[in-house]
Amino acid sequence: MYVDPFCPWCYQTARWARRLEELDVVELSWGFLSLEMQNTGVGHFDIEAHTRSVPAMRVALLVREERGQAAAGRFYAAISGRMHERDEQLRLRETMEGALTDSGLDPELAARALADPGTATRLLSEHVALSERGFGVPTIVLDREDGPAMFGPVMPRVPSDEDALELWEHVSWIIRNPNIYELKRNRSEYPDLEGLRLGQIRRAARQSGTEK
Repeated sequence: MYVDPFCPWCYQTARWARRLEELDVVELSWGFLSLEMQNTGVGHFDIEAHTRSVPAMRVALLVREERGQAAAGRFYAAISGRMHERDEQLRLRETMEGALTDSGLDPELAARALADPGTATRLLSEHVALSERGFGVPTIVLDREDGPAMFGPVMPRVPSDEDALELWEHVSWIIRNPNIYELKRNRSEYPDLEGLRLGQIRRAARQSGTEK
């Protein structure tokens, strides 16, 4: 599953996927794509400029490399939860260190990841590999890296266990069906997340100030 911790929709989908893993339906591995870079169209990482969620993903990359996929999943859940549930800033060192501690990991991993420019290089390579296939996040790739892939599913609410299992049956079938490229509908509901709610208030305030 490819994610960016900044995206609240991605966070909801990942919560569903992690519950499927808890129910022994799937075994998750984690990849990273930068929406910040995708949306600006810049072809390289500028460590000084890309500061929204790139630092947290560099830490996640090092966690995955040194502690494995399960640890990367715990860190992603912790860092995303701190942003979307508690309105903490991803870019802050204390947020990353707190998420590492929440995940049972050494908070010093944050300093090591950010001091190593190689984490940015490897993150860029991972980002490009997925973006060249035309996807954003969340994206699910079946059967490891070379299997069929599809963007989504995008959901405002995490389903019950029963609905989560049923949804997986349909989603995995659709992903494996080469005759289906895309399904989409208008968004009528947004995730009920404190960070998203407060972010919308701040954006509205800034827009109001600009209009005046």
